Amino acid sequence: MEQSFIEKIYARHERCDHCLSANKIAYFFDELLGLLFPNFSDHPIKNKEMLQQSFKSSKVQLSRLIKATLSTKFELMARDFFKALPSVFELLIEDVQAIYEGDPAALSKEDVIRTYPGFYAISAYRIAHELYLRNIQLIPRTITEYAHSKTGIDIHPGARIGRRFCIDHGTGVVIGETTEIGNDVKIYQGVTLGALSVDKSFAHTKRHPTIEDRVIIYSGATVLGGNTIIGEDSIVGGNVWLTESVPSSTQVYYKALNEHKVKSYS
Repeated sequence: MEQSFIEKIYARHERCDHCLSANKIAYFFDELLGLLFPNFSDHPIKNKEMLQQSFKSSKVQLSRLIKATLSTKFELMARDFFKALPSVFELLIEDVQAIYEGDPAALSKEDVIRTYPGFYAISAYRIAHELYLRNIQLIPRTITEYAHSKTGIDIHPGARIGRRFCIDHGTGVVIGETTEIGNDVKIYQGVTLGALSVDKSFAHTKRHPTIEDRVIIYSGATVLGGNTIIGEDSIVGGNVWLTESVPSSTQVYYKALNEHKVKSYS
């Protein structure tokens, strides 16, 4: 190889004193998920002291990961994250319940935890979101992209998602950074909650829709735009394309080819 090329590559290696490996971040997430839900662990921990020590080790691991992106406050941020972890766990338990109650095919809550890609993706999101709220770089997005690669569900860690969230089937779901989702929302495979424009100048604006409480969005639906609000108790049918708000208690669906129907049932 040409020496100039080697020098360019070497300069990148030289600048990378604490390079943040995606594999290390994925390992941290898998280990933490295995502590929260032993269904994901090859070796469930049967000793309370060992479990406590495992959480301490995970905290140290996170602190080292954060240190690779921040020169200060990495220990404080790791400590704050683990203080929030019990609340994250409670949210995930509620998500499990919502998925179990919302899917007749779910055999048990253990079945949901072990086999449902929606729950795995939501777990990654909720953990990553807590890191995102602390302005930690790279780690949150790497966690959700890791889950994306395993499930086909793409949830940006910056999205704001309420309680008892249910993703059924899930393949092809996309939830953008500034999406806001209320409580008791259920979405199916192929749903996109996206932006109307990907222009870089809109990076710090609300680009993605707001989905209010108890909304159901069926497969293949696309909802776009930061000003688009789907009112509470509404139903968005399959393959619907929406760029405008709809009021509460509204059904939006396609009755026939190229015929867009909006029905209010309030």
